[in-house]
Amino acid sequence: MHASTVRGLLVRGMLAGLIAGLFAFAVAYVVGEPPVNGSIAVEEARAAQDAHAGHGGGSAPADAAEEEELVSRPVQSTFGLATGVLVYGVALGGIASLAFAFALGRVGAFSPRATAALTAAGAFTTVYLVPFLKYPATPPAVGNPDTIGQRTTLFFLMILLSVLLGVGAVIAGRRLAPRLGNWNATLSAGAGFALAIGIAFAFLPGNDDAVKPGFPAALLWEFRIASLAVQLVLWVVFAVVFGLLAQRLLAPRTADSAVDADTAARRVPASG
Repeated sequence: MHASTVRGLLVRGMLAGLIAGLFAFAVAYVVGEPPVNGSIAVEEARAAQDAHAGHGGGSAPADAAEEEELVSRPVQSTFGLATGVLVYGVALGGIASLAFAFALGRVGAFSPRATAALTAAGAFTTVYLVPFLKYPATPPAVGNPDTIGQRTTLFFLMILLSVLLGVGAVIAGRRLAPRLGNWNATLSAGAGFALAIGIAFAFLPGNDDAVKPGFPAALLWEFRIASLAVQLVLWVVFAVVFGLLAQRLLAPRTADSAVDADTAARRVPASG
């Protein structure tokens, strides 16, 4: 693939990521912010209760009062959230477009639009869904501060393992296809991926101490479902938008290649 084509795909991937980020921000604001606000309220109520008990029912001294937030909660939930999600979408869109450029024509005779969908599905599964199943998201302000470093390390280790195993499954599927056929090779590679992930889940440490005891289970799962929904919307919108943009970019080149091949085939008998 020419460098100019890869550059064009990268730009379109980042644009698609930006558009997907806008949709993801809307979902995060509507669905994700309520459980975040709820978790913050639970922690504030717990802190107030502890302060009340620690001072024998009296008011806390002035030097123990909460420090004023550098960034207000309304700004965090609007401008801050939008900035984070949009930057995240653009970055992932660029990376996914490069993965698409590598995968196009190597994972099967799929159109650019279908390849974009497969790339987005693979990225969502390996980068988010599999690590999420082992180490699900935790609302802010309720995590155990003593284990945050360990939990962060384990989460990124799970992402690395998931991506490497996913790439290995694709390579194995391609090598098995000539002997087993595409369908059976895909099933075999998928089963191997699931087995390897299951082994990783069994041997990696758990995440039971990620949330402080007594936090409402319903609120916790509401936050986790919202987090999953944001990621799902992000990758679905990216797949649709980038697939359309990639198809428009690559279709004229594919048509030109087909015309050139047809012309060359017609000239061979004439020269003979």
